[in-house]
Amino acid sequence: MSANYPPPQQPAPGQNPYGPPPQAPYGAPPQGAWGAPPQQPGFNGAAYPPPAPMAPMAQRDNAGLGILAGLGAVVVSALLYGLLIKGTKHEIGWAALAVGALVGLALGKVGGRNPVLPFVGIPLALLGVYLGQLFGLALIAASANDVGVVDVFTQHFSFLQHAWKESLGAKDFLFFGIAGLEGFVFTKRVAR
Repeated sequence: MSANYPPPQQPAPGQNPYGPPPQAPYGAPPQGAWGAPPQQPGFNGAAYPPPAPMAPMAQRDNAGLGILAGLGAVVVSALLYGLLIKGTKHEIGWAALAVGALVGLALGKVGGRNPVLPFVGIPLALLGVYLGQLFGLALIAASANDVGVVDVFTQHFSFLQHAWKESLGAKDFLFFGIAGLEGFVFTKRVAR
């Protein structure tokens, strides 16, 4: 005999085996397992329990971890942007968009759908572009003067800052704005 079918139940003495099932007191309908109506005779409901409810998907909504990932993306993108500036000997404005996209990608993927993160993406993207431009200028100045990049940043930062301000143009402000927008949009777009 199969384990799916219970052994036949014998009616209590004096009951009709072919009659309706006994009613609960006060006319309440009989209840089966888990509050469901009783199953048809001959079906073993206990052999097939209902499936367990699925656990909700873990929502990634960790703003702190997202901001840390965004700061890491700022450092990585600033280094890459600075190396690109040194390699080409001039600034490529479209690379600033990649900085904003990389920062937004890190914020959205790690931080999740926290509503604060897109707004954090704006200043972080701007910081990444700024640091990348400074790093590129420091690399150029270090190679021209035979000093280390760290020396340029620590001992000649005012000169570096002045050179950065002098190199700014209207196009730079446009790319700063677009990089900030990219940081906002990419954070919202890739958040899960």
